[in-house]
Amino acid sequence: METKQVIIIGSGPAGYTAALYSARAGLKPIVIEGHEPGGQLTTTTDVENFPGFPEGIQGPELMSNMKNQVKKFGTEFLSTKVIDVNLSQRPFHLKCENGQEFLAESLIISTGASAKYLGLANEMQLIGKGVSACATCDGFFYRNKVVHVVGGGDTALEEANFLTRFASKVYLVHRRDSFRASKPMQDRTFNNPKIEIIWNTDVKEILFNEHGVTGIRVHNNLTNEMTERSTDGFFLGIGHEPNTKFLKGQLALDEHGYIKTAGTHPDTSVPGVFACGDVQDPYYRQAISAAGSGCQAAIRAERYLEALHDK
Repeated sequence: METKQVIIIGSGPAGYTAALYSARAGLKPIVIEGHEPGGQLTTTTDVENFPGFPEGIQGPELMSNMKNQVKKFGTEFLSTKVIDVNLSQRPFHLKCENGQEFLAESLIISTGASAKYLGLANEMQLIGKGVSACATCDGFFYRNKVVHVVGGGDTALEEANFLTRFASKVYLVHRRDSFRASKPMQDRTFNNPKIEIIWNTDVKEILFNEHGVTGIRVHNNLTNEMTERSTDGFFLGIGHEPNTKFLKGQLALDEHGYIKTAGTHPDTSVPGVFACGDVQDPYYRQAISAAGSGCQAAIRAERYLEALHDK
């Protein structure tokens, strides 16, 4: 089994940037992309906050451009998924879903975090057409429009408050009669005149036409009443889940499953293993910050390998 100097698990802005820097450093990285090459940005339509594109760019096009740039420097891409790793041995041992196995002197993990969805019919097909799980990504497109946010934790309340910068009205739909969000966030929400809270209500269906979302059908779990509400946008604020299950406790994770890194560095609890992008960042979750952390991870991996080979 051949030993690779750098293997990158995951893609997206973080993984592709890590591959770009690793490849240009002559480390001949392999990128194991997983089932969603390009990550969450492949489900985003207009990206207007990535530097260098004054007219904006489509998410899938941005990811395609990044991948093609990386390919130019000789990076190898595999469209499979890592299902098991052994970080207690060196070089590290990886097993993939397609049966391939690899050894790696260093490892960069950029598997991201997946937004949680309600599992409603047509929900995934309407992403970018009125359904979103990222207010900071898509809020601008709802200027002077009416939107609904579902959830009751800090994520939902943060999304709702952010959206009031653009939307004319924000309805916050919560299935209970109280929030589980922090008190400062609750106070901020209650004091925001643009936010109206719809308590004890579950979203049962997304209504749409050929242009996108037009409304939602909701159920009041106290009165048992089913009603339809018109809306221009439907935002999921029920959190994200980091894609770290394949690690099986071999790296230090926080209480939500995000990889713990060393302050401003991408170093993890295992020397030679680095993490970048949303898999270690529950706060910013932006393409540009993910790309920056991918650069950091690649540089740290390069320096780790230099020190390893100098011994």
